[in-house]
Amino acid sequence: MNDETKRKQLRKFKAFATGLFVLMALVFIITTIVQKSSDSHWIGYVRAFSEAAMVGALADWFAVTALFRHPLGLPIPHTNLIENSKQKLGDNLGSFVVSNFLSPQNIRPYIQKLKVSNFVGEWLAKEKNQEVLIKNLSGIVLDILNKLDDSTVSVFISKKVSEMTENIKLNALLGNGINYLLDKNDHQKIITNLSAQIKNYIIENDEMIKDRVRKGSYTFIPAFVDNKIAIKVADGLADFFKEIEENPQHEIRQLITQKIYDFSTELKQDPKWEDEFKTIKNDLLKNDKLNEYSSDIWISIKNSLIKELQEDESLLKNYLLVNLNEFSQNLKTDENLQNKIDHWVRVTAYKYILKNTHQFGDLISSTVGNWQGKELSEKLELEVGKDLQFIRVNGTLVGGLVGLIIYTISHFFL
Repeated sequence: MNDETKRKQLRKFKAFATGLFVLMALVFIITTIVQKSSDSHWIGYVRAFSEAAMVGALADWFAVTALFRHPLGLPIPHTNLIENSKQKLGDNLGSFVVSNFLSPQNIRPYIQKLKVSNFVGEWLAKEKNQEVLIKNLSGIVLDILNKLDDSTVSVFISKKVSEMTENIKLNALLGNGINYLLDKNDHQKIITNLSAQIKNYIIENDEMIKDRVRKGSYTFIPAFVDNKIAIKVADGLADFFKEIEENPQHEIRQLITQKIYDFSTELKQDPKWEDEFKTIKNDLLKNDKLNEYSSDIWISIKNSLIKELQEDESLLKNYLLVNLNEFSQNLKTDENLQNKIDHWVRVTAYKYILKNTHQFGDLISSTVGNWQGKELSEKLELEVGKDLQFIRVNGTLVGGLVGLIIYTISHFFL
């Protein structure tokens, strides 16, 4: 029901209540005139009824009108109550709402019924909603990226990198990395590969070995002897590296492993290596270089993100779609996930409402208090004025009945 309809109803019931008063006034005037020329007893009863009814109608008219304005425009004390007491009314209304509607025992049953996981899952499962969500998110992120100052972001990145690397000991980091590879035995693959490469190199370059042997041999030794020696040397070396390649437990492997362990320990403990790597780190991470690296990294990331977010079928958007579908499916089927999300929503909503109940009261109080007094009176009169007119009607009728009873009692018993 809009305000105009409410105004029409209010005018209608005001006219009815006023019309009843006018009717009682006419009855009173007529009976007063008739009583002077007639001895009929019933005229007195009607006159008493209409007289008391007028008094009751006027009294209740005054009471109802005094709520919303000054009766007849006269500044009578304790009238126009709503306008004069709007701040107190707002405070009391705010306190009433908080105390009776936002108390823990009242909001808990409603909070416990909250179940948003299924709703969110169903909403996310719809392709149209996914497109809207990704489009809006892309727009927000693009807006943020375009508004960011590149130099500020670059300085921020370089500062954070500098802070993160300030206390990092590269020698210890490298030593621990080597130990990690050794503990996982991953270095054996390197030894196997190197052994195979050396073996193949020896086999494929046997002529070079022969030349080396001939150059280092004496002139009186025949060439066929040098060749025999070269072949023996090449075959021996090839067989040696083949053994290393094929035997995981070869002693050379164990020796190499131990040497690498010793080197990693030296890296971590010898101050010489700490100073060396610190110098390298300082050279690589000088302020000008670090700023340059940070700027290049940020520009690259920014351009990549902008390109991905602007394209309709980008890898990033496809990745988001896949994950949204998976998430929505989990929301609909995974009870454990549903319970966790719903529990979090309930607890968060419950805590937030209880924590901010005073703000709801302050909002009501300030809203009512900031209304113009006349505006507030009009608003309330539109809402309850129609029903208040029945008070005037009832006052008219009840007043008339009371006057009739008093007149009857005084006529027969006094």
